[in-house]
Amino acid sequence: MRYYLIAGEASGDLHGANLMKEILLLDPNAEFRFWGGDAMLDVSDNIVTHYKDVAFMGFLEVIKHLPLILRKIKECKKDIEAFNPDRIVLIDYPGFNMRIAEWAKPKGYEVTFYISPTIWAWKKKRGWKLKKTVDKMIVILPFEKEVYKKYNMEAHYVGHPLLDAIDQFEADLTFKKKYKIETGKVLALLPGSRVQEVEKILPIMGAAIDHMDEEVHLLLACTKHVPRKVYEQALEKVKNRNIQYIIAETYDILNIADAALVSSGTATLETALFKVPQVVCYRTSTISYHIARSLVDLEYMSLVNLILDRPVVAEFLQNDFTLENLIPELADIMGSKRAKILADYDELINKLGSSGASHRVAEIVLR
Repeated sequence: MRYYLIAGEASGDLHGANLMKEILLLDPNAEFRFWGGDAMLDVSDNIVTHYKDVAFMGFLEVIKHLPLILRKIKECKKDIEAFNPDRIVLIDYPGFNMRIAEWAKPKGYEVTFYISPTIWAWKKKRGWKLKKTVDKMIVILPFEKEVYKKYNMEAHYVGHPLLDAIDQFEADLTFKKKYKIETGKVLALLPGSRVQEVEKILPIMGAAIDHMDEEVHLLLACTKHVPRKVYEQALEKVKNRNIQYIIAETYDILNIADAALVSSGTATLETALFKVPQVVCYRTSTISYHIARSLVDLEYMSLVNLILDRPVVAEFLQNDFTLENLIPELADIMGSKRAKILADYDELINKLGSSGASHRVAEIVLR
């Protein structure tokens, strides 16, 4: 069969790649065409657009790039018609993918939405639109199946695909030697995968490092698609020059880290699954933040706290993301709070269940 997949950011690319691998096990003659990134390219070279060209953060950024986004949606529809797939699989990326679903379903395409839009957090009326435009809704958070019952819609809970990604991870046994880490603690910096995130979040992370009492190895998780100069400019006022810039080895960093400063998003859950105590950080433009807060009905922003429904890890967002808050919390997660956070992580992992989500998704797509 022919499969058209659309992922619009790094996490979707990862989950899309694992799904493609599982589809090939069930359908060895599968043909793929996709929007995604490097992970999906490792499975198939039939890419339409790389996510780095369409990943924008915040309301203002989306509005500024709206002509480009609308043009890409139009191009996507034409490309789907030309490829004529048996299945369309939309992976997260709701602003774009819901428009594609709305167009595709009336044309007779079978539409699967993998990783639900956050209708439980904001724009709750989207649930009724999804009921009309999606054949199969696949969810990855334990509470989402019940959410869709409110819309008289069946949702398939498959568990979280990050469990698959981490199960497949093979640690680089030379990693510590390669980066000259012999003794001492390791602090991971994960400022996000977009240029806008790095520019707004990394300077404060870096400033906090200058106030640490003890010497630690500082490992900055970089992505291939953010130029090195963006990271360097974000850290230009930081006095500590012992930061190592490490590209595309985030799991190896987390595998040896003692603590982490993490941009809110999928990385917060990845960090928890590697059992690394963390502080969750986030900052965007003032207007984008206030628009989001006025729309979003959530007590927590990090996936760790959302899933356990309590404040397991500290979240410093927007005006709360300050050195005054960050410095003492960083000291605490490397000391007095460490054991409690690790115990909570064990509960989180039990709640997420077993790995195998990607295989279960593949079975649903083919069914």
